[in-house]
Amino acid sequence: MKRKSAERTHSYETRIIEADDRLHRSGLEVMRAIRDGELPMAAIADTLDFRLVEVEHGLVTFTAEPQRFAYNMLGAMHGGWTATLLDSAMGCAVHSVMKPGFGYTTVDLTINYVRPVTTATGTVRAEGKVLHAGRRIATAEGKLVSAEGKLLAHGLTTCMIFLLEAGPLSP
Repeated sequence: MKRKSAERTHSYETRIIEADDRLHRSGLEVMRAIRDGELPMAAIADTLDFRLVEVEHGLVTFTAEPQRFAYNMLGAMHGGWTATLLDSAMGCAVHSVMKPGFGYTTVDLTINYVRPVTTATGTVRAEGKVLHAGRRIATAEGKLVSAEGKLLAHGLTTCMIFLLEAGPLSP
């Protein structure tokens, strides 16, 4: 059988958020600056083609268009694409409640796949919402829905909160 192929070329953001912004802005301020284009979005958003569209305290929404470059061998979006989208939404929701000088990292991620996602699904929305934000641990839930509001996947995350000077992304 002859192999069919396509090519994909994309550009991606190489800047990262500088230490001064991480230390002196709240997570909500950082997330709004990313949404508004003042600060860079993570390169993975360019690679997987999703966009930050809504930011509130404890609530973040991304949109994305399923595309064949991220299909699995059975003709649907790879679960890793969905997991990355939900991980980003939930993690950024947690980030939106961080005080200046604090960061977070995901320590647990659970994704439940409810329906297949294909190019025919159209635009999807990944919504992340903080359930709890304490001094050391935050939890959030996420859902991926179609334009018609059908649930496609949902998930939960647990994040560790730390002082940036002492954390893994220290300046």
